[in-house]
Amino acid sequence: MFDYKTVISIIAVLLTFGGYAPYIRDVLQKKTTPHAFTWFVWTLASAIACALQISGGAGPGAWVTLAVVLICLLIFVLSLRNGHKDITRTDVVFLILSLMALGLWLVAKLPIWSNILIVTVDVLGFAPTIRKSWSKPYSETLVTYKITALRHGLSIFAQQQYNILTTLYPVAWTAANALFSLLLILRRRVIPRENRP
Repeated sequence: MFDYKTVISIIAVLLTFGGYAPYIRDVLQKKTTPHAFTWFVWTLASAIACALQISGGAGPGAWVTLAVVLICLLIFVLSLRNGHKDITRTDVVFLILSLMALGLWLVAKLPIWSNILIVTVDVLGFAPTIRKSWSKPYSETLVTYKITALRHGLSIFAQQQYNILTTLYPVAWTAANALFSLLLILRRRVIPRENRP
């Protein structure tokens, strides 16, 4: 028998895959051009966040993050062919910080600090996508980010235990995706589709 947290998690996982279906379609059709480094950092950081959630007792709440890891990995692979590959020093710093977060957890045994660092890096890893989308707001699939904000919000309610290891990641990503959706909406008002770069 399912409890409500399991049901919420299943719904959020389905939203994860369903929400990214249009994004993946648009990447394959070359309408959306993901930033390869962003998706690489997100794959690594999400995998670490998922492991930290599991260690913190997230239960079904971690399923959503695991689904995110799989989707991020797929989009990273697709972005190698159909995405942006420009890498800045800042991008490299984010990768190094992700690896440091892994070290904080596995070597220094500081899971809370590791989680804070990995969530910060993960959200900051959004920078290349934000930078690109500021001038090219149609290069991202808006509906995906709206659904992502919703599913991360739902996943908060699926956590078996509530602590910084289980809730920081979904709270941060709910806010980040909602704000990025707003950015795309506002920039699309400034740059009409027919005049897009």
